[in-house]
Amino acid sequence: MKFLNPVVAFLAVLLLVSSSALVASDDEETATHAAPSTPTTIVEARSRAMLLHEVIRGTLQVVHRDFFDEDNSLAIPSASFEDVFHGVEYRFDVKLRWLVVNADVVNVDHQAVDDFEKNAAILLAADKPYVEATVGNLYRFAGPIRLESQCLKCHVKMRTSNLPRKAGLLISMPLILKE
Repeated sequence: MKFLNPVVAFLAVLLLVSSSALVASDDEETATHAAPSTPTTIVEARSRAMLLHEVIRGTLQVVHRDFFDEDNSLAIPSASFEDVFHGVEYRFDVKLRWLVVNADVVNVDHQAVDDFEKNAAILLAADKPYVEATVGNLYRFAGPIRLESQCLKCHVKMRTSNLPRKAGLLISMPLILKE
């Protein structure tokens, strides 16, 4: 099924962000890329499990609603995911948003709006596996979403090549910083 790749990529990015080590600072800075870690407490493991459960549950519902309804088969995958984003924000105070990296602007709401997002688009286009930063008590993450050749008919209208491009997924969440 052609819609599984975005689902798998989305879940992989969420798993990565939920398990990455964080570097907190008062000024925005790109943190050292840390390898995903194993949860160190039951509370941390439960938090990750609950977040992943909500993402997978919500994704399963949206995929079945939008892609298996023969009377309404015009769903756009990124727009369908925004319903999942809303549920994750409501339950976990985790904000998710798409980011234009090196494809056409299909939705103006997906354009970079600040320095972190502009820098993230540049770094993701240059094949960085992810970009992260903290500002005060806010953790920000940007991860790439690969746009394969079949995606380009919508995401790169005037293309001269079918080489893959990228979009991005922005994730932000509050941190409780220990002094």
